[in-house]
Amino acid sequence: MQRRAVPGLLAAAVLVLAAGCSSGQSPSGEHSATPGATAAHSSAPARPGESAPPAKGTVKVVRTVADGLDSPWGLAPLPDGGLLVSSRDRGTITRIDEKTGRKTELGTVSGVAPEGEGGLLGIALSPGFASDHLIYAYFTSASDNRIVRMLYDAKRPAGDQLGAPDTIFKGIPKGVIHNGGRIAFGPDGMLYAGTGESGERGLAQDRKSLGGKILRLTPDGAPAPGDPFPDSPVYSLGHRNVQGLAWDAKQRLFAGEFGQDTWDELNAITPGGNYGWPDAEGKSGDGKFRDPIAQWHTDQASPSGIAYAEGSIWLAGLRGERLWRVPLKGTAASAAPQAFLTGTYGRLRTVVAAGGDRLWLVTSNTDGRGTPKKGDDRILELRVS
Repeated sequence: MQRRAVPGLLAAAVLVLAAGCSSGQSPSGEHSATPGATAAHSSAPARPGESAPPAKGTVKVVRTVADGLDSPWGLAPLPDGGLLVSSRDRGTITRIDEKTGRKTELGTVSGVAPEGEGGLLGIALSPGFASDHLIYAYFTSASDNRIVRMLYDAKRPAGDQLGAPDTIFKGIPKGVIHNGGRIAFGPDGMLYAGTGESGERGLAQDRKSLGGKILRLTPDGAPAPGDPFPDSPVYSLGHRNVQGLAWDAKQRLFAGEFGQDTWDELNAITPGGNYGWPDAEGKSGDGKFRDPIAQWHTDQASPSGIAYAEGSIWLAGLRGERLWRVPLKGTAASAAPQAFLTGTYGRLRTVVAAGGDRLWLVTSNTDGRGTPKKGDDRILELRVS
């Protein structure tokens, strides 16, 4: 783990409050979808006066925003319009005009070493993006997984709009599988990162390891003030592979979790919480571990991105090839999860709130595990309730 100071001008950026992979199991671990295979479990009571959305929701595909993408992974909406999308295997970031679908490649992120489920993964905008124009990225290098930030200059020619990556955090274990990769700035202005245990199960319970964790960092890459363990960026542990992070309207954090052969999970995250892997997969009832608020058999989900909208968590399934809706009351599921778009668009990688009742949804059929079709992969605009 290492961080570097930001050069000159970039160090002046002020903080403001801002609001991947398949599960890696063998064919023998597959489960058929059976009645009752999806289960919801309470994690914590709702706050007094909190209400739940309707038990049943709706999803309407409004349009295809762009297609013909190559191994898309991370998605970051720009404040002045446009969507940035990362390509896991090409190591590039591209800007999509969300009105016309026009693509403009910003450039290639140097140092990315794609292999298996690793490569250029999650991206996020600095909380001060309007003034500092910084893009953060989580990627697999030749030696580790790391987080960098780059200056974005839209005035430069296409393909040359990204500055050199400045590494703010490194040393996250890498593997052919389970690299985690989702990053997001929380409502507190801190940077959160979901990591995987890189196939070494024991790392998830080792507080000294960065694998199998959710990390909480300052924008400069230091352990954030108020982290639960002294001088450590570890925010929660006992994770197998976290690729989804989202906050609800009350600033509570939720995470999607890849299981091995039995249960994928949606978890309500508490500082210092232990989520059980590898000693527990799914609901265990063991008081040492936090139980998920919802769980699915691994062939029904393999959750990558998650988003919060209209009182529910929306979870994009890779192997499950469907979008799940989990209505919330506090940090508990208020009704059984509901599936949409099952098999319609293939593997679903990333879902991002687009404001109000809209979501951006990214497919993932060119990641080496899907079956590419003409026009794959794509970004869709959804209207949900």
